[in-house]
Amino acid sequence: MRLKDQVAIITGGSRGIGRGIAKLFASEGAKVAVVYKGSKEAAEKLVEEIRQSGGEAMALQCDVADFEAAQTCVNQVISTWGKVDILVNNAGQIKDGLFLQMDPAAWNQVIATNLGGTFNFTRAAIEGMFRQRKGRIINISSVAAEHVNRGQCNYSASKGAINSFTRALATEVASRGITVNAIAPGFIETDMSEAVRNVAGDMIKKMIPMRRFGTPEDVARVALFLAGPDSAYITGQVITVDGGLSLGAGGA
Repeated sequence: MRLKDQVAIITGGSRGIGRGIAKLFASEGAKVAVVYKGSKEAAEKLVEEIRQSGGEAMALQCDVADFEAAQTCVNQVISTWGKVDILVNNAGQIKDGLFLQMDPAAWNQVIATNLGGTFNFTRAAIEGMFRQRKGRIINISSVAAEHVNRGQCNYSASKGAINSFTRALATEVASRGITVNAIAPGFIETDMSEAVRNVAGDMIKKMIPMRRFGTPEDVARVALFLAGPDSAYITGQVITVDGGLSLGAGGA
């Protein structure tokens, strides 16, 4: 097992990409803390699935945009399992709309959750990683950070900032055995992308060289690589998982 005896926190872990990562990490031996905001039933169901499969997991309610709540959440994991080895900053939200019509609340909420949540949980977890001189931080970004769409100024800004944060933090903590990387998914089959896929799914697939949407498991396998020993010399990188969408070629 590649993550045997490791402790992982996964924000936004009850659904979609977070759920896929939590299940795969647990199957590889990690103890998994599934952090959720409102999806209590989904989080508890996932924890039960992991336990039924012989793994260890807990569900923790937390608004990632709340700095004190993030600290409390991380402390609870440390109190239960003694440490944090892996942090996956996956929690995020979208509130799309053209900029000229964008309410300040839509801007602030997306930035506070996507970027602020990444700061809050990283700040809470990284001190313990410093002391143990090892750790893996994996930030879930998006191809929208570099390949923008109309109506996503807030979302694209938050993900672009996450990419820069990933690179900057990597330089600060590398000497302590901590790696910091990001994954930039394209169109993945999740609740967040469902509305767009339902409206323009066929057209979008034609833009993807691999002619299909990604699955949470496609992203989870990259996260497992970044969390495990084989990625020990990789840090400050943003790995794109989009079936070739960002190449702009559309395939043959």
